[in-house]
Amino acid sequence: MAVPQKPVEGQLLEGGVPAGRAAPAVIAPGHTFESVTDKISGIVLTKRTPIGWFIGFAVAFAFLMLLNLTIGHLLMTGIGIWGNNVPVGWAFDIINFVWWIGIGHAGTLISAILLLFRQQWRTSINRFAEAMTLFAVACAAMFPLLHTGRPWLAAYWLLPYPNTMGLWPQFRSPLIWDVFAVTTYFTVSLLFWFTGLVPDLATLRDRAQSRAAKVIFGVLSLGWRGSARHWQNYEVAYLLLAGISTPLVLSVHSVVSFDFAVSVLPGWHATIFPPYFVAGAIYSGFAMVMTLAVPLRKFYGLEDFITMRHIHNMTKVMLVTGMIVAYGYGQEAFFAWYSANPYEGYMMLNRMTGPYAPLYWSLIAINAGMIQLFWFRRVRDNVVLLFILSLFVNVGMWLERFIIIVTSLHRDFLPSSWDIYQPTRWDFAMFTGTIGLFLSLFFLFIRFLPAIAIFEMRTIVPEAKLQPEQRG
Repeated sequence: MAVPQKPVEGQLLEGGVPAGRAAPAVIAPGHTFESVTDKISGIVLTKRTPIGWFIGFAVAFAFLMLLNLTIGHLLMTGIGIWGNNVPVGWAFDIINFVWWIGIGHAGTLISAILLLFRQQWRTSINRFAEAMTLFAVACAAMFPLLHTGRPWLAAYWLLPYPNTMGLWPQFRSPLIWDVFAVTTYFTVSLLFWFTGLVPDLATLRDRAQSRAAKVIFGVLSLGWRGSARHWQNYEVAYLLLAGISTPLVLSVHSVVSFDFAVSVLPGWHATIFPPYFVAGAIYSGFAMVMTLAVPLRKFYGLEDFITMRHIHNMTKVMLVTGMIVAYGYGQEAFFAWYSANPYEGYMMLNRMTGPYAPLYWSLIAINAGMIQLFWFRRVRDNVVLLFILSLFVNVGMWLERFIIIVTSLHRDFLPSSWDIYQPTRWDFAMFTGTIGLFLSLFFLFIRFLPAIAIFEMRTIVPEAKLQPEQRG
């Protein structure tokens, strides 16, 4: 196997550009088809699971058990264990739903839109970003279901189907629109993710040593032989799914924003919500990709595949979408003033000076202030700092959803019904538990499936550009 040789300062690269000044590559120099396949498949096919993986999975699994305990208590007692009250009927459940749905957006954008634009830098991060999308949607879906109190009864009526009782959902409700949008998004994302996995599953099937692994990967690879016809059908299917997924990136979170925008509550009734929510979703989604990519590349030694080129590009996307989100904050304040509506004006004043003002100014400091650090090259080159900043972005976007929902509900048109919302320990347990579910699924994914697309990485090595007779 060829040993990758990294360029040194002053060495001339292709085109006569000094290595010290060249833009980071999407894959480190010196890799071949064999080295790429060995490195990525070795993470899955190794017989010795790293002890760090067991430690991380144990922590995530402990939080998952907390989620199971909370759900059990919720189903036995009712949603009264949460802090929801009369004016704040929506609280942690809808906050966490919107937050998790937003996190799932980066995977589809990386996979579909960047594929259609032929951006090679997506190849190292698209596989685990797609998995992140599926896990985030799974975490999001449980909140609306559990909020009904009796999901075994309420969920029965969410989907429209012919029935003898003539009962149908309220199609004018944006909550029903969510059902269609989220289920479509999950289904297409799952198909897109699995379709991309098929060639890699065949590679693992051919390299596996144990009989059980050969059978499992053989079944999942659907008889893939790598023939010209298989590749042709694969490319057609993958491109069609990318085309279908692209409008979902814009439509799903727009539909989620309609939960608020179609209402008449101050702070919600705004036409800016769909683009504002989509930008925020991409912003938080890329922050989560960064949060996962940094430890993943360090722990498994994947710096050659997830290079500084990927880190820089992700920070630039976060900077652009973060600036759009900051613009949305400014527009909210402008609309409240320019409309001359006393209710809108009071809503904005309540956010800035009311009981939740510290949370409002915290999200402004994070999402509108801290994001300015991404302008500086020194910050974009500091991987540890970027990891910390991405965690802050995740917190800031959660605070945004909290402020949007709670501050518009806890003080509405009728002062006699005003009340303060205080989350209970079960609210926090539910939210922390879904993080445990997300991380548990992600740990299982990186252990048993290739976290980076093997065949796509093989297409960007220098050997792929050579003619067959030149490959030796």
